Amino acid sequence: MAAALGVDQSELLLSSAAVTEVSAPARSTTDLVRQMLAKSGKGIPEEARQRLLAAAEEPSASNVVAADFVRPGLVGDEVWIAHYDVRGAMGDGEVAHDFPEMLQDIRVSPTHLREMGVEFKEHFHLKLITGVGQSMAPTIKSRDPLVVDISIREFVGDGIYYFSHQGHQYIKRLQKKGRDHFKMISDNTNHPPEDIRVDETYIQARVLLVWNAHLV
Repeated sequence: MAAALGVDQSELLLSSAAVTEVSAPARSTTDLVRQMLAKSGKGIPEEARQRLLAAAEEPSASNVVAADFVRPGLVGDEVWIAHYDVRGAMGDGEVAHDFPEMLQDIRVSPTHLREMGVEFKEHFHLKLITGVGQSMAPTIKSRDPLVVDISIREFVGDGIYYFSHQGHQYIKRLQKKGRDHFKMISDNTNHPPEDIRVDETYIQARVLLVWNAHLV
């Protein structure tokens, strides 16, 4: 969808920053696609526009994660976090795709997230993505959904980041090693650390919470 609209993938993630409060009806995928087409799709042929809208109207994937562990907050406190089928590899790297699929949004309480120790400035910076692979076990298991903060686009200290490197997407711990390198670290000791260049590493978000209630 990013390629069709002529925008960067991160803009699609950021465009969903208008996260719907509980006091307003939840916005459908089709509504979001219409909004993005109105904003950035003026040069797209009508046939392509109809295909995008038709794809948005298809039923969501059935493997949506339930948010049962997040108890409701005060009235009006619940918000919706967009869940994207954006996969970061916890292994050899996942090839970056231009077409992140939107899965069903997840309702959470920002107040309860903060009570759990999750630190963020604005709830609309939070998104849900998926980790694939075993290299970050036991902290993150394969297919675990992850709450990330997409406002963090640079290294802000040791932690787990979602980033791209040489055309692949990763979810790994990063540590600064001198001025020019990061140390890319896997929690699984079977995967040794690697040194990667800072100027070849593009941070997309910082991982805040594994959707099994484990802070990272």
